Amino acid sequence: MVEHIVLIKFSQETTLEQKEELIRRTLALKEVIPGIIDIQQGFNFSKRSQGYEIGLTVRFEDRKSLENYGPHPAHQKIVSYLKEIGMQDTIIVDFEIV
Repeated sequence: MVEHIVLIKFSQETTLEQKEELIRRTLALKEVIPGIIDIQQGFNFSKRSQGYEIGLTVRFEDRKSLENYGPHPAHQKIVSYLKEIGMQDTIIVDFEIV
């Protein structure tokens, strides 16, 4: 299995409603993209957030599933929405679960 972690930082103009819509759309990917075992996303409440407001974890069956996720049209719609609402930066970590 593979764990995919994403931390997202937004511009000051990004609204709470836009962030909530992002979460709603992202969680729906589990029903659309093959190979997703679990997907979780929510608001970061850590005092050590360094400005990263939303965290995402996606657990995949294997590396091939992760590779297929990136270019999948449903995922690309999320990427476009992120750009539209003012995503400023991301940190991405992928690792195999032993």
